[in-house]
Amino acid sequence: MTKHTSTTEPAWVRFSLITLALTFMFLFLVLPLATVFAEALRKGFGAYFEALQEPDAWSAIRLTFITALIAVPLNLVFAVPGIVLATVFVTFPFIARELIPLMQAQGSDEEQAAIVLGATGWQTFWHVTLPNIKWGLIYGVILCNARAMGEFGAVSVVSGHIRGQTNTVPLHVEILYNEYQSAAAFAVASLLALLAVVTLVIKSVVAWRHEKAMKAVSDLPPERPADPLRSSIA
Repeated sequence: MTKHTSTTEPAWVRFSLITLALTFMFLFLVLPLATVFAEALRKGFGAYFEALQEPDAWSAIRLTFITALIAVPLNLVFAVPGIVLATVFVTFPFIARELIPLMQAQGSDEEQAAIVLGATGWQTFWHVTLPNIKWGLIYGVILCNARAMGEFGAVSVVSGHIRGQTNTVPLHVEILYNEYQSAAAFAVASLLALLAVVTLVIKSVVAWRHEKAMKAVSDLPPERPADPLRSSIA
């Protein structure tokens, strides 16, 4: 009879590995989870349910569930909706990051003055708000567009890498490079490089115009000699 050699580890090795795995799970899974619930219930179940029923908390919970109900079905297809959602997610802060500080610094005095003079909401936005933020808006759009064209990580997760259907330019470059088609990969990548150069030039021009416009505004006297809003509304 053929004698089979045992490949089973010694008992102490198995015991050590099991102990290490259980310790890891306790420290990084069970203990943090227990801490969360212990702190949540530290003041009793009454305070726990009261915190959940608080209007702001309930609004956040409701928004979370609504977002999940919309996002999850769209992401199940790993196709165009998922790619668009992923790109929107990673590019959303760019425009907001440019506009929010600018609008906070400018304040709302001019908008309030326009409303007092009889302007509608659309007239106020078109003749007052938009001219004041146009360079910041254009600057944010340029940055957003550059990130959208070059986004790789988030799009790679949801795209499925289906050629001719769900591959963006960065993903196509990766596939070509992994297939050792270096010439084709660099050819497609050169398009991104060209777009990056064009974006950089436009960004520099817009930044220069924005700084020039801000300097012109800072050089204005405290009271303007004429009110362009009144004539535009009229």
